Amino acid sequence: MTQTVLYTINIDQAYEVLKKVVLKTPLQFHRKLSEKFGADVYLKREDLQVVRSYKIRGAYNLIQSLTEDQRKQGIVCASAGNHAQGVAFSCKLLTIQGVIYMPAITPKQKINQVKMFGGTNVEIVLIGDTFDDCQAHALEFTAANNRVFVPPFDHLKIIEGQGTVGKEIFEELEGVDYLFVPVGGGGLIAGMSQYYRTYSPSTKIIGVEPTGAPSMKEAIKAGKPVVLDKIQRFVDGASVKKVGELTFDLSKDMADMLLVPEGKVSSAILQLYNEDAIVAEPAGVLSIAALDQYADQIKGKKVVCIVSGGNNDIDRMQEIKERSLLYEGLKHYFIVRFAQRPGALKEFVNHILGPTDDIVRFEFIQKNNKETGPALIGIELKAKDDFNSLIERMDAYKLNYTVVNQNENLFEYLV
Repeated sequence: MTQTVLYTINIDQAYEVLKKVVLKTPLQFHRKLSEKFGADVYLKREDLQVVRSYKIRGAYNLIQSLTEDQRKQGIVCASAGNHAQGVAFSCKLLTIQGVIYMPAITPKQKINQVKMFGGTNVEIVLIGDTFDDCQAHALEFTAANNRVFVPPFDHLKIIEGQGTVGKEIFEELEGVDYLFVPVGGGGLIAGMSQYYRTYSPSTKIIGVEPTGAPSMKEAIKAGKPVVLDKIQRFVDGASVKKVGELTFDLSKDMADMLLVPEGKVSSAILQLYNEDAIVAEPAGVLSIAALDQYADQIKGKKVVCIVSGGNNDIDRMQEIKERSLLYEGLKHYFIVRFAQRPGALKEFVNHILGPTDDIVRFEFIQKNNKETGPALIGIELKAKDDFNSLIERMDAYKLNYTVVNQNENLFEYLV
């Protein structure tokens, strides 16, 4: 496929380059989601890709196109993890030396994967708190050492490679009504938009971002890519401060751009793991987590969700469970100032807590070296509605308390 929309995009050519390197990942019908939404819902399992994400497609497509002189000089990339793995895999396969910059907060699992895929062909540099900070350092190194920079999304060869995901779906499943696509920097949705705009213009492309990093949403609102002042980093594979110039131009006409709360993402991760034994990373479930927002529109329709990656560190599961419980209204934190009299704590346990309420955290906050202050109490509920009755009992007993969940700064400081 060759199409010009300000740029020349050749996804068919990229597919021929990649078919001996990447896996043609499964497109699986998902019975439970289909029953829930009254639709035919399919999952494109890029979490089962060679490096457990679609990023290998764009990385290899670009690196293999370099000249012999460029290969000898070596390459540089910046990545939150998945792009780094694709670059590392490509460096080893093509016998090229690469320096890979990753944010200092990158999960260990992704760092170890990069080392495994790249071996002695890659050097890893951990620097910066966000992808954007990390990329700034990588670009400085690239210029100083006359190397080729392999960007994670804003390059035509990258976009072509990611677009092969769309080609695979199109060739396997006819008449797709909706495609839900995760968005970070925009490489995947740019490639998919271009392919479906040509071969199936009636298919609606729905982009999905985390609420804490709405870079494409804000770009569409402004009519151009903008730099966000701050972002939340939980959905690390889709948390960038600014989308690409190319990716924005090639995907800005998508049907819709949705935002999903990080807690909803966490719930989707746990649901996939518990019900389907699918290990997905936060960015990998964005498309599934967004389906609720389109429940009415997708009834009776054919829907595909891109599960973009499966690089989830097991050490993060406790945080994921915590975020899910908070989002679902099943976990709450309180600062409680108990009356200075005997039996006050026993009264709280025996009369204020409900029969199925469970204290999962309890610690006194020290006011100074001698005096004990209020208590921080975490309570887990069996049902969301139990919160209202808990509050009613606390008020009835005239308990002096503060709901920590409702104060973001206080929550981050204490919890």
